[in-house]
Amino acid sequence: MYIRRMKGPHSVTLPDGQVMTRADLPSPRTRRWVASRKAAVVMAVESGLVTEAEALETWGLSDEELAAWKQAVSRHGVAALKATAVQKYR
Repeated sequence: MYIRRMKGPHSVTLPDGQVMTRADLPSPRTRRWVASRKAAVVMAVESGLVTEAEALETWGLSDEELAAWKQAVSRHGVAALKATAVQKYR
């Protein structure tokens, strides 16, 4: 069996004490982005589990899209990532 070596840490501890691993991240084939998946990517980037460049490449995101997610979470929390709440948090 071949085990693929990955750059960076395999797990990180988030500020709330929760441990996040690469297994907690959405699939690279994700096409439907719900708030929880967006939040997982933002938390992974901000905690250093994945780099911003790696996130952009893995999930096919644009710089602006990831920046908007990060800004929404920093200003209003994870609830701001919900599609139904877009008008409320702009």
